[in-house]
Amino acid sequence: MLRPYAIKGKKQKNRGENFQLLNSDDHANFLQKNNNNPADYRPDITHQALLSILDIVYVRTEKGVLFEVKPHVRIPRTYKRFSGIILQLIQKLNITAVGKCENVLRVIKNPVTNYFPVNSRKIGGFSYSSDKLVKMRKYVDVVGDDVNLIFVVGAMVHGKIELDYIDDFIAISGYPLSAAMCIARITEALADKWSIL
Repeated sequence: MLRPYAIKGKKQKNRGENFQLLNSDDHANFLQKNNNNPADYRPDITHQALLSILDIVYVRTEKGVLFEVKPHVRIPRTYKRFSGIILQLIQKLNITAVGKCENVLRVIKNPVTNYFPVNSRKIGGFSYSSDKLVKMRKYVDVVGDDVNLIFVVGAMVHGKIELDYIDDFIAISGYPLSAAMCIARITEALADKWSIL
């Protein structure tokens, strides 16, 4: 699960498209004029993280909108195309695969815990400021194969994930890491545990 994720649309004047996905690079002046911190508007972090994951992902926006990303979705490689897909998702509430009737992205009802499998362990934080610094490989090795692991990764520049459903808050580095790097470390540790080459 990736969270939080600040998202707002900006209406365009005299352009074919009605909205833009706000981000700190392209809309810093607009955000500052509207008393918003541009650093809180980084959907590019989620874009990078989604490119790294091969399983079902739930993304919760800062405003509480929850959406599901199916494992067979092809995340666009460019951020511009990604922005268009996310805007389409927010407006239409789902995205179907081309030529198929199956939703690959869809807005779903909260709380996210309704979608977690039974016998799951929720691990969050991954912040270097967490009190519990672990080596990811050793951490996942001691968890039994009958336990479903759920990783909650922050898709933000600064801040902590403080959720009451998290079972274990950990750090996997003594230094700040991007969401994509956290996910890379998680997936590498799991691949080693399950001998996936």
